Amino acid sequence: MNMTLINSRLILGALLASGFLMDSCGSSSAKPDNDTTAAAPVVTNTFALQKGKLSTDFNVPGELIAYQQVDLYAKVNSFVKKLYVDIGSEVTTGQILATMEAPEITSQIDAASARVKAQESIFIASKANYDRMYETSLTPGTISQNDLDQAAARKNSDSAQLEAARSNLKEAVDTRDYLVLKAPFSGVISARNINPGAYVGPSGKGQDLPMFTLQQQSLLRLVVSVPELYTGYLSDKDIVKFTVKALPNQPFTARVRRLAGAIDNRLRSERIEMDVENPRNQLLPGMVAEVSVPLPSNDSTFLVPRTAVVNSTEKIFVIRANNGKAEWITVKTGREASGRIEVYGDLKEGDTLVTAASEEIRDGSALSNTKITPASK
Repeated sequence: MNMTLINSRLILGALLASGFLMDSCGSSSAKPDNDTTAAAPVVTNTFALQKGKLSTDFNVPGELIAYQQVDLYAKVNSFVKKLYVDIGSEVTTGQILATMEAPEITSQIDAASARVKAQESIFIASKANYDRMYETSLTPGTISQNDLDQAAARKNSDSAQLEAARSNLKEAVDTRDYLVLKAPFSGVISARNINPGAYVGPSGKGQDLPMFTLQQQSLLRLVVSVPELYTGYLSDKDIVKFTVKALPNQPFTARVRRLAGAIDNRLRSERIEMDVENPRNQLLPGMVAEVSVPLPSNDSTFLVPRTAVVNSTEKIFVIRANNGKAEWITVKTGREASGRIEVYGDLKEGDTLVTAASEEIRDGSALSNTKITPASK
């Protein structure tokens, strides 16, 4: 078979195939459209705007600190003579913690006491001289008034010198009393930085570290920093709940006692403190707590489903059905809980809002098929 015959047959086959395809397409396009099912109209769910109160809880970490804490230093430069407590010791107000010794203070007391005795003798002599001159001056012409005045002045001067000597003695005795270190309040010794024989004194003059650190642990402070957004809901009577990692299955409660009344410029938050009773010392200062702070609503606000609020790149808005048309209403949002959120804007009670709002529902577009449904609780 030659090449010319083969090529002719291939061309004929291609033409027949093309004709078949064209006939099939023509037959398909000629078929009548028997699908008479119409698309169901889209229903836009809406709800009537109402006011309500939203109560939420705000979870925030807090810190437990001692209700009172003090670093105890020696009042005067001295040497530690004896220690009566150690780390972990529970002490009461006025209990002796340590005694110190300073031989020079004893010498100062002896010297001050001697000066008092000497000044007492001088005063007794000058007073006796004045008394005699006064008795004599009662006889006219015996003692001049100038001599009597000088005797009175000498007596008064010696009296003042005596009082000064007594004050110096009292100061020396008080300094000796500083050699006995006592607890200013009841608590627990949480740190001890000295041993017998150590040289101690006021901070920066005898030692860098305190002799003892005393903490009141029977009552603790729970400190929390609440962000600025939630400060308007706080009250000094709120009860908070908290847990600590050391006792994860044991919840604790505390009452808010103190509000700072100011916003921290660095954290943009308000410091609040709660008093925590700790009679068995289960809780320790320095523990981190997970705190649940209640935020009850003080006034009624507009509450809408979360789906009704659109947070676009330009603004936050809800969609109001107004005479069959969509109207974008710019709002500000507040707290959110259980699928509902507080909104603030140009709204009034009874407005009809779209339940599932989106940017696809353009501002001013027609809302021809709306259905009012109750807002989710």
